[in-house]
Amino acid sequence: MKLLLCLIASQKSPLFFVSNPAVSCFNKAMQRRASFALFYCCSLVASLAAQTLLIPARSEQGLGARHLTNQFSEPLIPGWVALGYVPQFLTRLCPVNVTNISDGRTNIGTFHVAPDYLAIGNDDDYLLTPLTPRTAQGIADSLACTLPTRKMVDAIYAAADVKLEPQPIPSTPAMTTFPVFAQHNEIVRTQRAAFLGTHPLGALVAGHKKDVVISAKLSGTTNKVAIYGWHRTNGAPIQPLYTGHSENWVDYSHGIRLVSHLMFVNGKPMNVASVLADPKLCGLISDEGVITHASYSGTVSTPRPLGQWNRKWPEDFLPGGHFGEMVAELQLSRDVRVHINAPSPDSFAPNKPVLLIFYALPNGNTIEQTIGKTLQPGDDWHFDIQHIGAQTRFLRHMLTNQTVVVAYLENSLKSWPAWRRKFGDTGIRNDIFITVKQIFTGYDVRVVFTGHSGGGSLTFGLLNSAAGVPSDVERIAFLDSNYAYATTNHLAKLTHWLKASTNNNLTVLAYDDANALLEGKSFVSAEGGTWGRSHAMLRDLGVIFPFTSMTNDTLRTHTALDGRIQFLLKENPDRKILHTVQVERNGFIHAMLTGTPLEGNGYEYLGPRAYTNWIAFP
Repeated sequence: MKLLLCLIASQKSPLFFVSNPAVSCFNKAMQRRASFALFYCCSLVASLAAQTLLIPARSEQGLGARHLTNQFSEPLIPGWVALGYVPQFLTRLCPVNVTNISDGRTNIGTFHVAPDYLAIGNDDDYLLTPLTPRTAQGIADSLACTLPTRKMVDAIYAAADVKLEPQPIPSTPAMTTFPVFAQHNEIVRTQRAAFLGTHPLGALVAGHKKDVVISAKLSGTTNKVAIYGWHRTNGAPIQPLYTGHSENWVDYSHGIRLVSHLMFVNGKPMNVASVLADPKLCGLISDEGVITHASYSGTVSTPRPLGQWNRKWPEDFLPGGHFGEMVAELQLSRDVRVHINAPSPDSFAPNKPVLLIFYALPNGNTIEQTIGKTLQPGDDWHFDIQHIGAQTRFLRHMLTNQTVVVAYLENSLKSWPAWRRKFGDTGIRNDIFITVKQIFTGYDVRVVFTGHSGGGSLTFGLLNSAAGVPSDVERIAFLDSNYAYATTNHLAKLTHWLKASTNNNLTVLAYDDANALLEGKSFVSAEGGTWGRSHAMLRDLGVIFPFTSMTNDTLRTHTALDGRIQFLLKENPDRKILHTVQVERNGFIHAMLTGTPLEGNGYEYLGPRAYTNWIAFP
């Protein structure tokens, strides 16, 4: 590397200006070596700065194209992309190297492109998606990308690891319809499959679509689309640069290639638009000279930035893939991810209350693991320990007079106690809970706060940040999760809330974790675990509300206010770890039904799973 840097530095040396012919030949050789060294180093710098699309990562494969395209419509595509319903192989961009000579200087550049055209779905089932230029531009803008120029399309084809033969479909009026989009997609997918052994998904592929491009020919126009490409295997494009179609024209042959805004020129980062506007550098990526308007102009319904989506039910929800469910996601400020699971739209009615359950995740678990599924070989065991998705479906079957919606709350630290230490409690209610509740404006929304393990910390964070428990909350449930309870911070607020309405319920599940052993040793103190914190809560509330108590085998139940307050405390003579068992064995169901006529109906707390038939199969 030192040698290469020395060679690059020597380009500025007087050595290159000696007129002696013998020395001049030597200088030319050195110039060639230096140019190669510069190219190598620029490529190295670019590769070290590997780029990815700014699409939300999903903990497991998202919905496939066949599922999404049941309701295919171009206006839905930006939302699907923003939710992360894009094949993962598309998210890692590929470098493409280019050069030009201006004023006697060789410029070397690298831009980064998606390995294939924009698609929706997942790696196993995806649809290359033709789009109008304005929708394409909006998606590109939201992902810090641009569309390519004609010269960039040529460079991409030259650099492609896989060059597919164009497969035209006879021109008919149907060429602009989804069935033909899908037909051509199957043809291309079949072509691509033949190369997967040597070039797996993620390798740069070209030749199978025309590109929607930016062009100097679009300057001053607002209603045209520029298309180019569809290279034959000899490198010649079928489609010359053409701007004769209106902006609304889109057919099966069109593809949207995303190009990162960031490129490298002579080893330095630059914006693609800045390069196109520079008379000396534009030749790197433009064969039309300077391009000053490097996007499609006009108003367009572009995806809103992640974290600023004001979603509405049902238009911003997608099919969830199981039991007719609908789902939506929000990526909120302070690294909070929210996944909302609702039943089918026909479960909603204007006079039917919406029971909106906020479920804060346990430490170390993802939303997908918390929802749960039938385990397959190689699956992580966390998918089989909570099954909040299946328990929710059981509740929907029972609570026919309410519409049950669950908002799963995850953060980037995978720990709500750690998240609160980093960000504090200020703004929790507005930033998370009100943002989600507003999605169901127009319905009678009744709120539940619950969570397992460290998830209970978020409920206490809400109590810390507010004057009291919000009046729309009708149930709080701690599923072995009340570690953060503090008498001075929480007793008065909980007491006032419990007295405020006969609809308000408090449920606490805990076990004797102080007696549990991990590798032969205790791991929580008598006061610090949920056993100790639950007894502290029980003592505090017992001063205000008279409790009745009973013991059934090793389960102690303490009840007040006609069942509206319940503490279910599991003794632990065998010194086992029962932290998640309490949730798995119908704990979530029970915590949502205590104090109601449905308590214990069709299930038993700590009994066999009552929700087995409701577990989703992948």
